[in-house]
Amino acid sequence: MTTVPLDAPLEIGGLRVPNRLYRAPLLECVGDGPDAGERLADELEPAAASGAGLIFQGATIVRGEGGCVAPNMTRIDTAEKADRLRAVTDAVHDHGGRIAIQLDHGGLRCLETWHRGYRAAHPELRQLAVSRPPGVLRALDCVGALEYDPHVLSTGDVYDLAADFGRAARRATDVGYDGVHLAGANAGLVQQFLSPYYNRRSDEFADGARFLELVHDEVRERAGDVPLMTKVPTESRRPPFVRRGLSPTDAVEIAVRLADYGYDALVPVEGSTFWDMSLVRGEYPRRTWEASQFQPGYEAAFGGRRRAALVRALTRVSAAANGFEPRWNADLCRAVRERVDVPVLCEGGIRTREGIDRLLGTACDAVGLARPFYAEPRLPARLLADASAAVACENCNNCVVPQATGAPGMCRTPSVVRRRGEYERRGAYERDR
Repeated sequence: MTTVPLDAPLEIGGLRVPNRLYRAPLLECVGDGPDAGERLADELEPAAASGAGLIFQGATIVRGEGGCVAPNMTRIDTAEKADRLRAVTDAVHDHGGRIAIQLDHGGLRCLETWHRGYRAAHPELRQLAVSRPPGVLRALDCVGALEYDPHVLSTGDVYDLAADFGRAARRATDVGYDGVHLAGANAGLVQQFLSPYYNRRSDEFADGARFLELVHDEVRERAGDVPLMTKVPTESRRPPFVRRGLSPTDAVEIAVRLADYGYDALVPVEGSTFWDMSLVRGEYPRRTWEASQFQPGYEAAFGGRRRAALVRALTRVSAAANGFEPRWNADLCRAVRERVDVPVLCEGGIRTREGIDRLLGTACDAVGLARPFYAEPRLPARLLADASAAVACENCNNCVVPQATGAPGMCRTPSVVRRRGEYERRGAYERDR
């Protein structure tokens, strides 16, 4: 039995969240144009309207060039771009919800590394690197699987980058965001600072958590006491040929340090050193890999038909090694929660109301779902109303792979779409029904 009801309010750094259910960050892929705010509002408003207490807008890039991990991401590097996003915060607040923005930079994971079409169109861009890329990545560069022209950050560069996170946080709060969430996992730049696999620096940032402390200070100086959260990763799912990586013990100690330093909430997650299927555990997405409408996009992204076939084969191997596991971050969240005095948020493989109730008050203080929102944008109404509810999502990952082409995040599995239609006909997504 849960010791904390799902509909109980929660305070995160002074922000009162009306319940313990949140929409975890997802790639929205709405672009960076003048209509980005309206498109994001269309994407996120259903979660607020159906009762989600907190909504995380997915990874939003803090700089004006480079750094995107997928096509059609949104940036918040200027006040003008931030002002477009008022439509998002207004839409969420109109329903009594709360919204935080996730700030990100991909570092070595970005488009200028893996997307052939983007790299050809932007040959001047260099990847930001914490240190010289690891040997495995350099080998992949040598054989043409990836393309690296890294700029290893100097100490001054790191201070400038942290300031850009602070400036982005200020722009976000100016247009109504209720909180700031750092993309501290998923093999992005923040994780690259934390990871012994990537970080071989000799300055103060050899201690990767020091970067997160510096970002904290920049956010506080520029955006005040806005609730500040971050993911805290492990690399326990790394491939066997990677000897060094963040252990669960490392993650717990980093979490304790960040909580003591002033972070208002933490999201512990198990992952890998690479951007692989450990991030979206489930099935190999055969349907969308084989769909004819995406083939031109795959070939443009990966550099031709043969390279796209190679990536497809690697995806199959990675999916086989990273099958679905219910509540896969629960043990790590529990270990962190036992050591810190700030809220711990848990996401990853949570698919039933019963599973949510088992986690709340024991492993975490709030529970988030991600891919199920692609399948059911108004999912909170069902989970909040029905103690026996389960999500429609089948963990098939057909929503994920097309994003390499710039396609929007959405469910593309007919059986799931039909199930959502059945729920709609029953009125299951009506709030307070």
